[in-house]
Amino acid sequence: MSHELVAYLGVMDAGKSTLALQYHHSLGGQGVVYTSMDRGGEGVVSSRLGLHHEAREVKPGFDIYDDLALIRPPYVIVDEVQFLEAPKQINHLADAVDGLGLDVYAFGLKTDFLGRLFPASQRLIELADRVEELPVRVNCWCGERGTHNARVRDGVMVFSGDLVEVGDMDSYTVLCRRHHRAGLA
Repeated sequence: MSHELVAYLGVMDAGKSTLALQYHHSLGGQGVVYTSMDRGGEGVVSSRLGLHHEAREVKPGFDIYDDLALIRPPYVIVDEVQFLEAPKQINHLADAVDGLGLDVYAFGLKTDFLGRLFPASQRLIELADRVEELPVRVNCWCGERGTHNARVRDGVMVFSGDLVEVGDMDSYTVLCRRHHRAGLA
């Protein structure tokens, strides 16, 4: 039986955490769920719909492969994959597929607020057996498909600051490529 590393990547508000929890439920609920820096707090996957589930928190230096080799779950769910340490922890996910025979489903943001691939998302795209766009369409304010996350302050798009700033949709908005490139939030 062939196992795979599947990446589900997209923009904010596209339901990635909801989909991750749905996969966990649909696969029987016996797998391991990992997350990193979820807005709901440490050790939890939370969705804007109010769903939440306990998860193993992945911090820098955590060896995901060794953890999986020890617990041998039937499958692996990873939410907020963009915050994992690249390339090391993403390599661990591919190694779990190849060396432990596990299916790994990773959910996260593709790009940061500047429109650049997160390092972990880039490595995931490089290694994944399949890369899927999150199925929920999020629209830009103009009605076009939202493709980029923008950080905003008082309704104005900002272009500086830390790469990682965990926030909700009050700190971010989703824009189409044209409006993201033009800086029109």
